[in-house]
Amino acid sequence: MREPPVWGDREAGGVRGISRQRSGRAPCTGAEDGMSQAPGAQPSPPSVYHERQRLELCAVHALNNVLQQQLFSQEAADEICKRLAPDSRLNPHRSLLGTGNYDVNVIMAALQGQGLAAVWWDRRRPLSQLALPKVLGLILNLPSPVSLGLLSLPLRRRHWVALRQVDGVYYNLDSKLRAPEVLGDEDGVRAFLAAALAQGLCEVLLVVTKEVEEQGSWLQAD
Repeated sequence: MREPPVWGDREAGGVRGISRQRSGRAPCTGAEDGMSQAPGAQPSPPSVYHERQRLELCAVHALNNVLQQQLFSQEAADEICKRLAPDSRLNPHRSLLGTGNYDVNVIMAALQGQGLAAVWWDRRRPLSQLALPKVLGLILNLPSPVSLGLLSLPLRRRHWVALRQVDGVYYNLDSKLRAPEVLGDEDGVRAFLAAALAQGLCEVLLVVTKEVEEQGSWLQAD
């Protein structure tokens, strides 16, 4: 399998949807705060960890969202950048402005530090071969529209997005969303991935354990 390309998260500070980072667990779409359940009512949707966009830190948000806890910070990502290029005056793995914009090498190194691996998904493979039960989560790199206030610009920047299953339900944990977006079951995830890959500029990383990576069990026969 060929080496993955170097991608980055290049959304500008004026991108629509940027807000103060939310740490901790955010209720998923449809949950109502402060409402008690009546006897015999269906249990409320599970709590889903979801960080919101800040600066150009979508790589950090995607890592924390896919791992469902706040494990990484901007400072931690900057330290990884220094380890990856200790002799570089201008670090090639992050923004020159110090606002983030981390590339795929930072994400892969961060996951390795947690005993995990990032496997690049070859878009030429049919999605039916993706063994989702063996995958902890997915991180996508895709184009994202840029706007200044209410003005949309004819630009596309690169953006990191996490997908993760929580209690049997898959969610889109894009940090630009106000709340997690329910994708549903495996068919819902495959449909989302198919639509994203059809854009032609989307890349997909599978977040898996070292054992799954070594065995190649993230891939199943048709």
